[in-house]
Amino acid sequence: MVTPLVKHEIVKKRTKKFKRFHSDRFMRVGESWRKPKGIDNRVRRRFKGTIPMPKIGYGSNAKTRHLLPNGFKKFLVSNVKELDLLLMHNRVFAAEIAHNVSARKRLAIRERAQQLNVKLTNGNSRLRKEESE
Repeated sequence: MVTPLVKHEIVKKRTKKFKRFHSDRFMRVGESWRKPKGIDNRVRRRFKGTIPMPKIGYGSNAKTRHLLPNGFKKFLVSNVKELDLLLMHNRVFAAEIAHNVSARKRLAIRERAQQLNVKLTNGNSRLRKEESE
């Protein structure tokens, strides 16, 4: 079982999503964040009591940015050749098989990952149990 090189404690400054101004008021305004641009807009002018806007200060620690909870960083893999890139970096990155890879190629990627001692985040996906003969 491969373990991460260094296990940092991941601290998020904010876990709630930033909601778009007036998304609670009008159905036509979606919840995904858009910066207010109006000349009189109270959110843009940062009045007291208004919703918070995303700022650089909410950013994650550079050491823990993009880390999965298991301590690895994700690396998307579509074939066995891409998996070989992780030979020297198997303590930092964990491979994740792309969604559009067939079941047969998944088996080959899974076997090669075991040989290289690379962690797979979704190694058991789309695999059928073989019938006993």
